[in-house]
Amino acid sequence: MTVTFKGRPVELTGPQLQVGEKAPDFTVLSSDMKPAHLDDVVARGEKNALLIVVPSLDTGVCSIESQKFNARVGELAPDITPYVLSRDTPFAQARWAKEQGEVHLQFLSDFLDHSFGKAYGVEISELGLLARCVFIIGKDKTIRYLQIVPEVTLEPDYDAVIAAASKASSAVNA
Repeated sequence: MTVTFKGRPVELTGPQLQVGEKAPDFTVLSSDMKPAHLDDVVARGEKNALLIVVPSLDTGVCSIESQKFNARVGELAPDITPYVLSRDTPFAQARWAKEQGEVHLQFLSDFLDHSFGKAYGVEISELGLLARCVFIIGKDKTIRYLQIVPEVTLEPDYDAVIAAASKASSAVNA
């Protein structure tokens, strides 16, 4: 799959996942530098996971996106855990969160193994970054929603993500 970065086409490495498929496992680092896997983010089948994937919190668009999602956490059902996932180190993620004040998002880092980007087909190898995208993973580890932003420097469709999160939550809980 190809997206653009500042108007220039860049190739995404890995599989092109689809809604309804089983989500691949991955190994990332949590804020406390411990490995986290798919089973952890869905709380062993107790929670849905909203994975807000950004290239780097040290950029304006990623920071704005994370701030906007943080402001909208209250719109999510209680059984959805929102995560920001990037290639930033956990230390950089913690610094960003501290600068923001009250943050309701959890953070995951793909900087060490690059496992998430490769498994989810959202790695921009030539830049060493992840594409801007959003995944909703159900309690059953199925991909319920995905949005890959076609231009990395643009923000996602927030309303579509929030609506999909509500739908995923009610579908799983029905």
